[in-house]
Amino acid sequence: MKILARAILAIAVTITAISTAHAFWGGKPKDLVPENGFLRIPLSEISDGKAHFFRTQANDGITVVFFTLKSGDGVIRAAIDACDVCYRSGKGYRQEGNFMVCENCGMKFRSDRINDVSGGCNPAPLKRAVEGDHLVIDMRDINAMSWYCKDK
Repeated sequence: MKILARAILAIAVTITAISTAHAFWGGKPKDLVPENGFLRIPLSEISDGKAHFFRTQANDGITVVFFTLKSGDGVIRAAIDACDVCYRSGKGYRQEGNFMVCENCGMKFRSDRINDVSGGCNPAPLKRAVEGDHLVIDMRDINAMSWYCKDK
């Protein structure tokens, strides 16, 4: 009986630890709702060097997932969570230090190259602008790139 109780406790602790870790380090993307055709993200929420994932609904009904991050050179970057090659897998990217890694093929991309390099398995660049203390993304760009997320 003690062995069974210990096993149940161990499983409960493991599940709690995994759930907490997932919520803290890689939880669900944050939902964004456009205002007057634009998404506005406070810079204070995305300036820590970590990838931050967001989702919003495009005009065609597709949920578009994208990420932002402040790269080592101080630039706030944004990209669709998909690429020209692997978008059909619906897997996207994860961050490993200064790299974004494709969850489908494993290719790594330096964070300071996001938005500068496109095509192939590079994260699909998303136009963005810093306006005051917000990162601003035009919904017209989200709508134009929604096809990347149709298989998510």
